[in-house]
Amino acid sequence: MSKLSHIDDHNRPTMVDVSNKDVTAREATARSTVRLPAEVRSAIDGDEIQSKKGPVFATAIIAGVMAAKKTHELIPFCHPLGLEKCDVTISLDGDNAVVECRCRVHHKTGVEMEALTGASVAALTIYDMCKALSHDIVISETRLVAKSGGKSEYRHEP
Repeated sequence: MSKLSHIDDHNRPTMVDVSNKDVTAREATARSTVRLPAEVRSAIDGDEIQSKKGPVFATAIIAGVMAAKKTHELIPFCHPLGLEKCDVTISLDGDNAVVECRCRVHHKTGVEMEALTGASVAALTIYDMCKALSHDIVISETRLVAKSGGKSEYRHEP
């Protein structure tokens, strides 16, 4: 059975010791899917939704980047990282808004949690800004799409 990385020899939660790891280029991409009901889709003009609170997707992009930068404040034992790059994009695919967050850093630990947090908060922001139109908005999936750097690589094959 594999040992969980955030549990010490006495089964207590702990931060992973990365002091002996090498600094490498790390990158991760995460995706959240937001199903938009007809009431919300009808408010889409081009590639944006204008709401009383402002431009929905533009605001969600800003929120996603801000969240990725603060991941260590939200997730216990997450190392604080000075992100070198964080891109949040939102595209429309049928009834869905697809949020992708890609983070990059040179560090001793990966950026999966930053990418997942950025995608999640951007999706939550879409919900928050559109809930006046419908409460039937569904954030259906948040997942790691790819990661590189460090000792393991990952790429989701759909």
